[in-house]
Amino acid sequence: MAEMALIIVGAIFVNNVVFTKFLGICPYLGVSKKIDTAVGMSMAVVFVLTLAGAITYILQYYVLVPIKMEYLQTIVFILVIASLVQLVEIVMKKVAPALYKALGIFLPLITTNCAILGIAILSVQSNYNFLLTVVFSFASAIGFGVALILFAGIRETLEIREVPKVFAGAPIALIIAGILAMAFMGFAGMVK
Repeated sequence: MAEMALIIVGAIFVNNVVFTKFLGICPYLGVSKKIDTAVGMSMAVVFVLTLAGAITYILQYYVLVPIKMEYLQTIVFILVIASLVQLVEIVMKKVAPALYKALGIFLPLITTNCAILGIAILSVQSNYNFLLTVVFSFASAIGFGVALILFAGIRETLEIREVPKVFAGAPIALIIAGILAMAFMGFAGMVK
């Protein structure tokens, strides 16, 4: 139980997938202009990443390892992630069409979100059991969501503020992302 709590705190705050692993930067910068879109993307990432963690664990240890084809890990994981994203897209189109339209091109971009693949591979490299893999995947997705929603909130606030012309748009967004990364560094040392 203590190990699980350490994994959760570590994945969300200390070893945040965006700020320490630098994974998922494209959607982090691309979907962070509005909080609504950031929340929707975060929910989609939580769903896809948690399922991807569980399925890739099963495929790794019950298919690839027994037949000694671990070298196919990346290709198999990419196929699983692409399939899951298609599933999320179909479900979201039926259940939440407004959110589906709001996400637009960003939903299919989850397929190329390196955070999804990166966490699946990190889970295998960490030798977590099935439960810890699912917990690590879920917590990493929550960490991604926390980073994305915080950043979106700040960017929405900046839209109504007077920002010097030189910093308007992408420059101020990158400066804020850097400041957030430094803020999350304050959690370093809490968990290894």
